[in-house]
Amino acid sequence: MAFYAGGRDVEGRTLDEIWRWPDERLERVHDYIQWVFPTVQPSGVNPDAPRVTGATIRAFAEQPSLRARLGQSLERMLAFYGLHRGAGACIAIDPARFDQRAAIWLHPGNHNHLRLTRIMDSVSTLGRREDALALQRCLVDEVFRGPGRQRITASTLAYWRRAV
Repeated sequence: MAFYAGGRDVEGRTLDEIWRWPDERLERVHDYIQWVFPTVQPSGVNPDAPRVTGATIRAFAEQPSLRARLGQSLERMLAFYGLHRGAGACIAIDPARFDQRAAIWLHPGNHNHLRLTRIMDSVSTLGRREDALALQRCLVDEVFRGPGRQRITASTLAYWRRAV
């Protein structure tokens, strides 16, 4: 996967550049998420985005550096959503940032709910299943049952539960 190995997307951006974007740009730009978190399924909104193949899965399995970079991508997006790593493999609400960040994405039908589904799918497929499960537990057990009650639709919750 050339993009994860330091290549550029069709807009000429590198993964390292995207990691440095401010939260406002991550929210405003919509064509990077398919590059940062590729899936087996083609993107309906970004036909130029890479798709995960058997060769991609093997490369991530065989190259710890690719999995590490995927972990960095996940960390960046956790911060974007107001989440963080807790103890061990746990992902949790970040009390210092969650309310501010949730004001952006914690609304019924928000496009970030689909992004979160994509992130879990991609991370799981590319060899970081425990991270995907930790994010899923956080979203379902902490966010949905806590501040997300009345703000996350049943269909979003179903997507999140099936993502891993």
